[in-house]
Order: sequence, then C-alpha cells, then structure tokens
Amino acid sequence: MSTHRYPHITFFEERNFQGHSYECLSDCSDMSSYLSRCQSCRVDNGCFMVYERPNFLGNQYFMRRGDYADSMSLMGMRDCIKSCRAIPMHRGQFRMKIFERENFRGQSHELQEDCDNIMDRFHMNDCMSCQVMDGHWLLFEHPQFRGKMMYVRPGEHRSFKEMGMSSTRFLSMKRILDIC
Repeated sequence: MSTHRYPHITFFEERNFQGHSYECLSDCSDMSSYLSRCQSCRVDNGCFMVYERPNFLGNQYFMRRGDYADSMSLMGMRDCIKSCRAIPMHRGQFRMKIFERENFRGQSHELQEDCDNIMDRFHMNDCMSCQVMDGHWLLFEHPQFRGKMMYVRPGEHRSFKEMGMSSTRFLSMKRILDIC
C-alpha cells in the first residue's frame, strides 16, 4: 500500500491490476478518455464512490482503502466504471433531514446517527429526498444497509430520480466516517 495523504485510486483495464492504468486523486466525471474499460482498481487512500455512467450517474458503489482485483463481478456491474468521486473526510457532527416524498414533502425526520430501517424507526415507507446539513452519507435501497446505494453530500437533494438513480427510494442511511 502507498502512503499517499490525499485520496488516491488507481483503475486498471483488466482484472488483477493488469493492462493500462489511470491514477485519480480527485473527482473524474468521465474516465473513457483514459481507459477503454475498468475491470479492477486499488484504493491507496481515502474513500471513493464509483459510478456506472459518466457524470456521476447510474448505480454507485462505495470503495474504501483496499484492492479490488475483479471489481466488475464484486459489485455485480454489467458495465464498466465510468466516473468516480473522492469523498472528503468529515470530522464533527452529522445531520441530515430525510423526507418521505420528492421536493421535501411529506413526513420528515432529522438524523444524526446511522439508521438501519426508517420503517421501524420512524414509520416511514419511503425516503425520496433529503437535506444534508453536516457530513457525508450513504443511502441504501433496503433496510440493514443493503441493496443499491447512493452517496449524498451537504446540500439539498430534491429528487433521487433526477440524480440518475434507478431506485428512487431509500430505507436505511449510514454516515461515512473517517475510518476509510
């Protein structure tokens, strides 16, 4: 492992870290000009979200420090990784307000800790929008942090569908802590 202090990920065209490679230290909205495909990657430092489509769209996968010798089958991706986003580490308080419907409508609740099931905890059947006040979060399609995931950073997220997600509702939420 490298001793990089900043986020650092290397993508490889072939499985087992073979073929052409591309090193990335920050966000990359379209990797197609660097690699024809991506079959494996290595995260030397930090945490990243990788996306199936350019411009941070499509299915997303969270990657922390480690080797991913066959990232396609590991993540169940049918296509290649096309973009990635470095996740800044957040120290301090975490706060997010979740809403049952798009555009901050319906029932709402504020979270400061992980929530493994909004149906059990808040009697909410859906979370379709959110406002992140502090920290960086992962939202999951199913309870117990399972299924498709989505990364949300501080700001307003009015519609998960407009963010390019095939799943528009999320039922569990987890803070991204500085233990990547």
